[in-house]
Amino acid sequence: MKQIKIFIVAMLLVAGVFTSPLSANPGSSFDSSATAIITKVLKSQPEDSSLRKIYQVTGNHPIWVTQNGLTSLGKQLLKKVGSDPMVDHNTKFYSNYKKLNKHPSSVFGGKPSMSKQVSLEFKMSKLYRDYANYTIYGLIHWDHFKILFKRQAGLHDVYADWEIYPQYTTYSLLRTIIANGHLDSYFDAVTPHTKLYINLQKKLYEYSKMASRGGWPAIPSFNKLEPGNSYKVIPLIRKRLYLSGDLIGCPASSSLAYDGCLVDAVKRFQKRHGLKADGVIGSGTSAFLRQSLGEIMVKMQLNLDRMKMMKRYDSGRHIMINIPAFRLYFFENGKVRQTMKVITGSKKHPTPIFSNSVKTIVLNPYWNVPTSIIQKEMIPKLLRNSNAMNKQNIEIRNGWGPDAQKVSASSVNWSQYRYSKSVPYRFAQVPGNGNALGKVKFLFPNKFSVYMHDTPTKHLFNRNVRAYSHGCIRLEKPRELMQTFSTFSSSVDYEQATNILKGKKQTYHQLEEQVPVDVVYLTAWVDPDGVLQIRNDIYSYDKMQLKYRRRY
Repeated sequence: MKQIKIFIVAMLLVAGVFTSPLSANPGSSFDSSATAIITKVLKSQPEDSSLRKIYQVTGNHPIWVTQNGLTSLGKQLLKKVGSDPMVDHNTKFYSNYKKLNKHPSSVFGGKPSMSKQVSLEFKMSKLYRDYANYTIYGLIHWDHFKILFKRQAGLHDVYADWEIYPQYTTYSLLRTIIANGHLDSYFDAVTPHTKLYINLQKKLYEYSKMASRGGWPAIPSFNKLEPGNSYKVIPLIRKRLYLSGDLIGCPASSSLAYDGCLVDAVKRFQKRHGLKADGVIGSGTSAFLRQSLGEIMVKMQLNLDRMKMMKRYDSGRHIMINIPAFRLYFFENGKVRQTMKVITGSKKHPTPIFSNSVKTIVLNPYWNVPTSIIQKEMIPKLLRNSNAMNKQNIEIRNGWGPDAQKVSASSVNWSQYRYSKSVPYRFAQVPGNGNALGKVKFLFPNKFSVYMHDTPTKHLFNRNVRAYSHGCIRLEKPRELMQTFSTFSSSVDYEQATNILKGKKQTYHQLEEQVPVDVVYLTAWVDPDGVLQIRNDIYSYDKMQLKYRRRY
């Protein structure tokens, strides 16, 4: 705050404003005088500075300060920051709030100096900016995270993206607040009121209370634990699972025996962490058990911030695909109507995080091979064996039009396209049971060319970690999902579709009602049964976002 004060005073001196009282400018109003000073000061700021953007909203007119005191919005801002239970009191902006909340009365009344009033105006704008960023975006520094995404792509030849959908920007929120003359309700609207957000927020509050009472015990490293044996670490594990709500209906015990009641608790714990629920405490289960309460609370806060950037639905139908959970949820009026396992992109081919809407269901689809896969996987195979595509029932045509002709792979010098910007040939796998897309495809058009589809590799659904695709989402039960669509879309006749799937003719069904799809990345959330779910950071996004957390 001291540095900010020095900066503002310096800018005011540059602008030609000393400590002259307002009365030294007879006939001028506070607003016009302050506006002139603000304009002069902002000229020295970079074009993209936050202060410039804030005062672009008002044409450089003051927002928070008048000649005689704070404006109504200024008072509302201080009250809102001071009463917000989610504000971390260790943040710099909260410390600044406390100082501003005790601003000296000498700033106003009598013969106030214009420099002090404009200085206070700028400090209030900085408080608004920091609090608005904190409320809208949370602690994730999305700009830095995006830069890191691009850097990772360049280093490892991986294309990843994470689209965000904030309700407001810092500046559009300010515009709305000023236009309507009040602040509280609009800040409340910034925070999600979805069940997903509210339930995790409640769980975080419960854990913070537990932390204030001392939390759970630290558990030392140990080797694999198997039921029926005795181990020194068992009492600590028993207490840990009791406090996290996994040990239910068991009497208090200091026994070293890994008994049946504790086995049930461990299985419960394993299930809600996406592990194989076998009761054996191996390295995966141990890693989760040994996480501190503080680490889990940080993870929960991180995911609350992610939820702020998701699209929000109060009712109707929508699909959510959670990558770390490898699961699809079909919501209808706030309740889960259908759920199933999915296979998502590998770490080298991560599924992007974004939202769109299902518009078309395709039966017996062709798989049009993306250029990246043609160059990285298909061409190397063709250079070794010109008949390689025949084994996969992939046709090669000399274009994408309806009249494109089939091409013999042996007639093309494929080495010239290995690293070219484009490939003038279409590689398409014909419909059939061996097709990479299976028999059903759900299109929600997007710039990533990602969609949901069936798969012939059904055995992969037996695994707990299912990151194997090139980015698309493979469905455990595609026909069941199509049946769900048929209950509200007259263009999808399930019985007729089942008959079509017996053949190989590609058929399109356009949906009258488009269903939103959200591909999300949540490593901590509360399920519909009120159980906290935790998952491994499959793409290392937790690690990346924690590294670049905002320092408010």
